[in-house]
Amino acid sequence: MIEFFRDLSHVRDAPHLLTGVLAGLLASVACGVVGPYVIVRRIVFLAGAIAHMAVGGVGAAIYLRFAAPESLGWLRPIHGGMIAAVAAALLIGTIHHRASERVDTLIGALWAIGMSVGILLMKFTPGYESELMGYLLGSIVYVDWPDVRLMLALVAAIAGTVLLFHKRFLAICLDEEQCALQGVPVLGTSLLLLTMVALTVICLVQVVGLILVLALLTLPAAAAGQHLARIGAIVWTSIVLSMLLTTLPRAAVYGTRISPESAIVIAAGAVYLASLGARRLRARRGSSGAIASAPDGPA
Repeated sequence: MIEFFRDLSHVRDAPHLLTGVLAGLLASVACGVVGPYVIVRRIVFLAGAIAHMAVGGVGAAIYLRFAAPESLGWLRPIHGGMIAAVAAALLIGTIHHRASERVDTLIGALWAIGMSVGILLMKFTPGYESELMGYLLGSIVYVDWPDVRLMLALVAAIAGTVLLFHKRFLAICLDEEQCALQGVPVLGTSLLLLTMVALTVICLVQVVGLILVLALLTLPAAAAGQHLARIGAIVWTSIVLSMLLTTLPRAAVYGTRISPESAIVIAAGAVYLASLGARRLRARRGSSGAIASAPDGPA
């Protein structure tokens, strides 16, 4: 770990260390801001579907760039992933709002189709399999400055939108029916929230990849929610936890054969399990104390 921070201080010799750290911090803000709403609204499954359908957009962008390099050579996989993720958010949000039954089966099918399309297109794009794997599993050690600038723009858009529509987001998370009675556009607000989820997914692509994105999006918020009740406190705690998780595990495995993306996800899971255990232990101590302090019954 000491070697990581020592090399980080020499930016000219290891520029990708700095960009990777900045990418992790920016992604932490995005998932810390959006993750609590995903947990409270219980749309983890929808977020997973959006992430996996984005794979189809990544594969399509790589294929189009390969098939038409003269006209589409500027296209980057992240652009295709962003378009697919936002489109998936709008489609899934509409289906989830209007379908009366078996919506889980339909969304699961879309989840599988998105992954399959991305992998299928890669079969027609020889020599680019490693690029797709980087987007599937993450490549925090190869983040460059254009990626950081794109993430900065996305995080600014996400944070600004959440600040502007915080009350509406919180309202539909707590009581959707009451919001509808009060005239709040439930469908529009839900689609906007899912769009923020989609943009957060794109922010996390370089850090942990599309397959592992759910861990960093939900586990810090879920761990904070074990001990806090107010959404504002959960958001700030989630941001801090995410920043620690995207930095310290990477520093701990620096110079080893362990991939930093896997280390980040494993650390996030460990933090959540430790938080869950601490809550149960606290509950047991509270119940034991209540029993011990209860007055004796009549003799």
